[in-house]
Amino acid sequence: MSFLDKAKELLNQNDDKVDQALDKAGDMAKQKFAGHDSEIDGLVDQAQQRTGAGDTTQAPPPAEGEQPPPPPAQ
Repeated sequence: MSFLDKAKELLNQNDDKVDQALDKAGDMAKQKFAGHDSEIDGLVDQAQQRTGAGDTTQAPPPAEGEQPPPPPAQ
């Protein structure tokens, strides 16, 4: 089994932890690059969909009076 096969297997086994780490990294990126929240959210969503079974974390509901983000284009 190659290194990449082992890495993919570990990602699939720990998908919830990977998704949480991606969310945390996205939050840190939002702090560093203010004003690019929607782009960062889109990249995090794409990364979560490409690991394991997809996004296992629930996004918080939008704040009152705020529109939810559109679904990612595929």
